Amino acid sequence: MNTQKFDTNGVISLLKLYVPVDTDDAKHKEETLAFVTSHPDFYKRALLIGHTTASAWVVDETRQHILLTHHANLDRWMQLGGHIEEIDPDIHAAALREASEESGLTDLTLYSPNVFDIDIHKIPTSSKAPEHLHYDIRFLIVADPNQTLSISSESKSLKWCTVEEVKQKSNERSVRRMLEKSLIVPWIG
Repeated sequence: MNTQKFDTNGVISLLKLYVPVDTDDAKHKEETLAFVTSHPDFYKRALLIGHTTASAWVVDETRQHILLTHHANLDRWMQLGGHIEEIDPDIHAAALREASEESGLTDLTLYSPNVFDIDIHKIPTSSKAPEHLHYDIRFLIVADPNQTLSISSESKSLKWCTVEEVKQKSNERSVRRMLEKSLIVPWIG
């Protein structure tokens, strides 16, 4: 499978292929494209106004179970994901690495190299950085829920949730949007 390095032209091409499902989604696509175009260092944490991140919407093969993390700092249930490492700025590898690091899962499969979702959200001020934006590029990833989970220091908890449990744990539009997409995306394999 081809992966997409985090050079400006490659990410712009990948983002342009993304088809939004609603007006918020379209706005996030356009703002992320503008950000990437304007900032050659768009994935570097040193860019304090914001940077791109990579997330994983992890589902089982039936798409009836979704792996969520209760994020320790943000105190909410959400998808796995995080920062891009400058030593290996590969967008797909970043999403897979973050999913593995935050869950302990070792057998993860990228459903498609195409972007699954885009979201822009504020990250509050911390001891490491001022308030900034994450331009989050998300991918659909498949895993076997029988694998052993391992909670990282970034999480309070991890849970394979049913569709109804996801709805109970999160009212956030971006989480709900990914849930809706995962239930309708054509299955390959």
